[in-house]
Amino acid sequence: MFEGPVQRLIDELARLPGIGRRSAQRLAFHLLAVDEADAERLAQSIIDLRRQVGTCRRCFNVTANEECSICRDTRRDTRSLCVLERAQDIVVVERTQEFHGRYHVLGGALSPIQGIGPGQLRFAELKARVVAEEITELIVATNPSVEGDTTALYIARELKPLGVKVTRLAMGLPVGGDLDYADELTLGRALVGRSEM
Repeated sequence: MFEGPVQRLIDELARLPGIGRRSAQRLAFHLLAVDEADAERLAQSIIDLRRQVGTCRRCFNVTANEECSICRDTRRDTRSLCVLERAQDIVVVERTQEFHGRYHVLGGALSPIQGIGPGQLRFAELKARVVAEEITELIVATNPSVEGDTTALYIARELKPLGVKVTRLAMGLPVGGDLDYADELTLGRALVGRSEM
């Protein structure tokens, strides 16, 4: 519909999650209207993100350092580990101010239909951390979905024999939903009311 760079930008923006064609078009025209310095700052931020950000060597959170700020924080409970599907879920749990331990990001959930088995996720690293860091409790905070529940059961079956207490977030989170959409109060209560698996 539009020519050259405008249409290419609209096409690229429309590929982003949650951005439809109309939103992409609005964003493209907004970027045409901003100061060149603002547009360049946005472009440089994207380039810096891709070049400088990686994953924490311990928990697999996103970081620009070898270890993330949570893993480096000596005030955190080193015996408690919250297991999540995605790094962005850490922010959601942190907003509750109910959890003071560390995290482990699996990188997804078990889904045999999609070909995602234990080997495609960070289960081996989780098991190694439980042993090496002498973890006493694993809080499994996978999404309340079939895949999340399957992942939680797998973790409990594999790691309880190591003598670690494995708990799951209490109900109150919508089944089939993502942690991204849970409010702080609901997620906080789910953390407090977690139960052993």
